[in-house]
Amino acid sequence: MAPVTTAFGVDQIGEAAGDVWQLLHAQGPLTYAKLAKQLNAPRDVAMQAVGWLAREGKIRIRESGRTRIVALHDQ
Repeated sequence: MAPVTTAFGVDQIGEAAGDVWQLLHAQGPLTYAKLAKQLNAPRDVAMQAVGWLAREGKIRIRESGRTRIVALHDQ
């Protein structure tokens, strides 16, 4: 079976995760929409970066109605 190819490599997602962390550190909690817009990356990459940070236990995600807000654990 051939490996699945994606438009976004692990390196790009890892770099985006670092950018997400920096953005949240500088600006505080953000909605998914604002995070993706300010990250200036495709939404898929932004969400994968959020998943990366969530897996590492560095962020928390809370729901407010239909909106999800992403924050660093110390915010």
